[in-house]
Amino acid sequence: MLAEALRARGRDTARAPADTSQLPLILALTGAVVLPLLMLVLAGRAQLEVTVVERSGDLLLHSGSPYIPAPTTVDGYNPYLPGMAVFGLPHALFGNGPLTDARWWMAGTFFASMGGAITTLVRRRQAVPRRGPDLHAVPRRDSTPVVCWLAVCPLVALPLAVGGIDLPVIGLMCWGLATAGRGKPGSAGLLLGLAAALKWTAWPAVPVALALMAARRGRRQAITCGAIAMLTTATAVLPFALTAPGAFAENVLAFPMGLGMTASPAESPLPGRLLAAYVPDGTLIAMGLLAVAALGIVASLLIRPPQTVPAAADRLALGLALAMALMPATRFGYLAYPLVLWAWPRLTSASLRRHAANRCRVPTAFPANTVRRTRTGSCERHLRGSLHTMDGSDGPDRKRAKPDIRQEVAP
Repeated sequence: MLAEALRARGRDTARAPADTSQLPLILALTGAVVLPLLMLVLAGRAQLEVTVVERSGDLLLHSGSPYIPAPTTVDGYNPYLPGMAVFGLPHALFGNGPLTDARWWMAGTFFASMGGAITTLVRRRQAVPRRGPDLHAVPRRDSTPVVCWLAVCPLVALPLAVGGIDLPVIGLMCWGLATAGRGKPGSAGLLLGLAAALKWTAWPAVPVALALMAARRGRRQAITCGAIAMLTTATAVLPFALTAPGAFAENVLAFPMGLGMTASPAESPLPGRLLAAYVPDGTLIAMGLLAVAALGIVASLLIRPPQTVPAAADRLALGLALAMALMPATRFGYLAYPLVLWAWPRLTSASLRRHAANRCRVPTAFPANTVRRTRTGSCERHLRGSLHTMDGSDGPDRKRAKPDIRQEVAP
């Protein structure tokens, strides 16, 4: 009877119409990201940041440094770390063209790294054989809708179309956190180091990832991860900081903090900017509050380190939200950092639960007692605890009962 029901279910599935559940997502992505980006690229219009990145790639290729020694105007400054100039190399090598626009390469890095982060978050080892339905892992193709839902959010879609400077940084940070949660210090350190070589806003991700790895895998792996991250960042940054320290300090340190010879155009009315503009010695006050917030986050990592990837992402999102709010020179676009860090584990969990629910959906031809014996218990277990198990929280430091071959063995 069960075999007949399965054959009948297969015939019904073959006759079923095509799934159109992703049509709203496709339309939203096309309207919010693809068409605006394509139209702006063809029209040659972009935010100043894109021009700065493309010019830094040209300078790196022809002069060996992505920085102008003594910038006198806003568009002469390059407030990014040397790694960002890589996105300008296609323009420097092949000139103006639709495919050499830096936004394509930054958007591609964002999508690829966020896909890697989501896949890493739900990956399971294959060493233990399984029986019954595999309800736990989200298929690799299911990471695409999660990334697309992130992309259509206005705080992400707008920079994708007009600038996109911060998006590859965010993607590499998320991927680094997910890899750290999986206990891979080498890969996590490399990813975090690459993000830190693009922009200083990625630096807070390193201590958060180290706290997560130390709490989950031990200090030795955390030290290894930190050493690789520091080595990767130093390899990309130190040659330029040592050969031209004045230009590096003026472009990368003074200008973003509002302390340069030319005022930064980042003037969104957030608390740090309001203090700097309307309160005597407001810049020093804002910097002091920023230091207090940073010390508070560090203390929280030492006293109660995050035990899971979502907890680490939340801690990092909180720290960056405070930093973006208290910086003397800031803009609303920086809020994409805490938004994506907070949202991507939750969207991944929702996708995992939806996948498990679909796998648990029972054909009506199945006898009720057969369904109850074969699938109900496993489905309920996975639907209740998907978020806690998908990030590898059952690490080697957690005591477990006799393993069940149907359950995940954490990496």
